[in-house]
Amino acid sequence: MVKQIITVDPLTRIEGHLKIKVEVENGVVTNAFSCGEMFRGWEIILRDRSPLDAPPIVQRICGVCPMPHGIASVIALDNAFNVEPAENGRIIRNLLLGAEYVHSHILHFYHLAALDYVDITAILNYKGLDPKLNKIKDWVKSDIDAGLSSAGAPFLPRYEGDYIKDTDVNISAIASYVKALEIRRKAHEMLAIFGGKVPHCQTLFPGGVSTILTLDRIIAFKSRLSEIRSFINNVYLPDVVGVASLYPDYFKIGKGVGNFLSYGGFPLDNDGTTFFPSGVFISGSLKDLNPKLVAEFVKFSKYSSGSGLYPLNGQTTPDAKKDGAYSWLKAPRYENNVVEVGPLARAVVSYFKGSMPEYKNLIDNVLSNLNLKPQDLVSTMGRHAARALELKVLTDKMDEWVDQLDPNKPVHNKFNIPKTSEGFGLVEAGRGSLGHWISIDNWRIKNYQAVVPTTWNGGPRDDNGNMGPFEQALIGTPIADVNNPIEIGRVIRSFDPCLACAVHILNGDEKILKFKIC
Repeated sequence: MVKQIITVDPLTRIEGHLKIKVEVENGVVTNAFSCGEMFRGWEIILRDRSPLDAPPIVQRICGVCPMPHGIASVIALDNAFNVEPAENGRIIRNLLLGAEYVHSHILHFYHLAALDYVDITAILNYKGLDPKLNKIKDWVKSDIDAGLSSAGAPFLPRYEGDYIKDTDVNISAIASYVKALEIRRKAHEMLAIFGGKVPHCQTLFPGGVSTILTLDRIIAFKSRLSEIRSFINNVYLPDVVGVASLYPDYFKIGKGVGNFLSYGGFPLDNDGTTFFPSGVFISGSLKDLNPKLVAEFVKFSKYSSGSGLYPLNGQTTPDAKKDGAYSWLKAPRYENNVVEVGPLARAVVSYFKGSMPEYKNLIDNVLSNLNLKPQDLVSTMGRHAARALELKVLTDKMDEWVDQLDPNKPVHNKFNIPKTSEGFGLVEAGRGSLGHWISIDNWRIKNYQAVVPTTWNGGPRDDNGNMGPFEQALIGTPIADVNNPIEIGRVIRSFDPCLACAVHILNGDEKILKFKIC
């Protein structure tokens, strides 16, 4: 038996440096290590600042998904200030977060993940009249003919593998790739309408938002949403189903831990009811969520501080040379259980909770068309399907929320900053469960913590040696060619990793890190 070691570094196409190291025996992955290769220090910047500084600052954790961080932060302030958002404010926050989902999900499928399946070289055989596709064809051909090492970048170079064979299907996918760029711009325009600017919106505020709500803005948002919903129904969903039908084996690959967590997302009122339900699915059983059972472990992380701490009490001291540590990510756990978060987790919790019959029916219809069972959704290709299906039901709901806005009512409620308090904000970001925790003393931020989706999914082993979700998903993955391990990228990218978020770093050592926001 020959053991081979494969290292892919970096694996991610955007947002941070993720290194994946696997051991392969007889063409199958038998061991895996997920390594976060960056160190950052955002929460250090927040110490001793006004709590109102938190929402704009934490959005800088990520340039792709700033909105979830901003909303989690402002919900944490709501909680700490004991203020409820005005109805208009709550709805606008939902619309902002929903627009972020649109941008993030479409970015993920077309511009980050589809390149693992679509044969971009098929564009050289294009014979149609679309000026954009002909421009791509001429550019790629010109670069290749010139012998440029960067020819076709970012599409090329690439691993060799079992790309889609059908030229027409490939060209159609490339056309969708181009159209998706326009749709992402529309989503950013929606964010700017109610957020002031994007990325890093300026209107998130305790008690709601600071947006000036007008009929013109409502109409502008709704018109763009209509175009986006058409793209989701007529392009995105068919493309995902089409790719899934061509790669049925990936409904058996990348299953992972099989435990799932959802904080619940998009509040429908101020009493805790959410559009995507909260819950924890562990060992085949659905349980109610208890946020107090969240803890982060650091035995295999590059920190020398306490392990197994609830985030509000978390303390992190960097230790780059720590023996046995192989990642700058922590290892979050729920009641000591490894759990996956993200679109698939939301699908599983929603499916078994039964509170969203329209979502369950949509999942069942797609599975039936592909001759699959619900358990097959727990897989590499299932994550792509869950992401597309949830965007369908979410944008349909957003169309209803826009109509509920009333320009004659306030967008936020008044509040006072307490001298001493603490709070937390839980949201479902596009990539999964996101939590921000804050403690306030003498009207200033004493401690600030964030536990993000890719920390949940991409973290290393915990103190008991249990692998994280990325690592478990890789076990059993067949590798056809160790020199072209395309399968590793397909499995991990199905989670939509964001290392910039995951290694934002909690409470670093001020002697090592000193930053100033100008």
